[in-house]
Amino acid sequence: MDELTEPLTQGNRRALSRAITLIESTRPDHRARALALLAELPQRQALRIGLSGTPGVGKSTFIEAFGKMLTAQGLKVAVLAVDPSSARSGGSILGDKTRMETLSRDPNAFIRPSPSRAELGGVARRTRETVRLCEAAGFDVVLIETVGVGQSETLVAEMSDLFILLLAPAGGDELQGVKRGIMEIADIILVNKADGDLRETAMRTVADYAGALRLLRKRPYDPEGFPKALPVSAYTGEGLDKAWSNMTWLADWRREHGHFDGRRAEQARHWFLAELRAGLLARLDRPEVRARLREMGDAVARGESDPDSAAAHMLDWLGAAECDSLTAGRQAHERRA
Repeated sequence: MDELTEPLTQGNRRALSRAITLIESTRPDHRARALALLAELPQRQALRIGLSGTPGVGKSTFIEAFGKMLTAQGLKVAVLAVDPSSARSGGSILGDKTRMETLSRDPNAFIRPSPSRAELGGVARRTRETVRLCEAAGFDVVLIETVGVGQSETLVAEMSDLFILLLAPAGGDELQGVKRGIMEIADIILVNKADGDLRETAMRTVADYAGALRLLRKRPYDPEGFPKALPVSAYTGEGLDKAWSNMTWLADWRREHGHFDGRRAEQARHWFLAELRAGLLARLDRPEVRARLREMGDAVARGESDPDSAAAHMLDWLGAAECDSLTAGRQAHERRA
C-alpha cells in the first residue's frame, strides 16, 4: 500500500496535496505510482459540480460565498480551480487562493489551483483524477472551476454531476442564449451580480435565458422545469440557498430515476477513450518518431509532398513500426520461454 493512502483516506490535507502533485506529474515512475494509488483508494461519492463562465463574471467571488455557505452547514468542500497557462511561457498565475482568502482559511474547505497547460476544454489533464482523490479524502462537495473563456468549456460536464453556468447581467439577449455548445449542457444558469443597480437588469437577463432554455431540446435526464435560470448575488449572498436547494433536488431526482449512476458510467467510458487517445499520441514522443516527423515536415515545407499525402505516409510508417515492435517482443518472449 502506498504511504499516502491511509492519511489521504483519513482526510489529511498535506497527504491530499502531495497526492495531487503526484497525479499531475508527467514522470513515468510517478505515473506508475499514481495509478497504483488510485487503484487502492476506496470508492466514495461526493457531489461533483462543474462551474464555468466568462472572465469577470465573478466565479471566484461566487465560489467563496457559495463554499462558505456550504461549510457553515457542516459540509466539506473541495475547490479545484483550473488556471489558464500562457501560450508563450507556459506559466500560470495560480492566484485563486488569494482571491478566495476567507474560504482558504476554512478548515472544512480545500482549494487547489492547477495550470491548464496545453489542454483544451477548460480543465487540466488530471482534473478528473484529482476529483477522485478529493472524494477519497472525504469531501462532500467538489467544485470544479474551469478557465472560463467562452463557449467551448464543455469538457467539465464529462466529470461532474451538475454543470453550472455563471453569467453576468446583460450578457446577451435571447438569441445569444440559444447558442449551442456550453448553453445546451448547462443544468442551471446563474445570473450573478443581481444586486444594487444591476438587480433589475439581472432579472431581465434571467427571463431572457429562461425563454431561451425552453427552445432547447429536452434531455432525458432532466425533470420538468430543468434546465433553469436563477438570479444570485455573490456579494450579498442572496439567492445562494435557493441555487443550492435546486442543485441538491436535481441530483436527488437523478439518483431516484437512475440517471445519476448512468451518467457517471458514460463519463467513465468517455475518459477511457480519452486516455487511450492520449496514450496513442504519447507514442509519438519517441526519438525515432520525432526524427521521422521532422523529416516529413521538412519535405512538406519544401513543397516536395502535400500535407495529406505526408500524413497518410506517416500513419503507414507508424503502423509498420508498431507491427515490427510487437513481433520483436513476441520473439523475445518465446526465446525466454
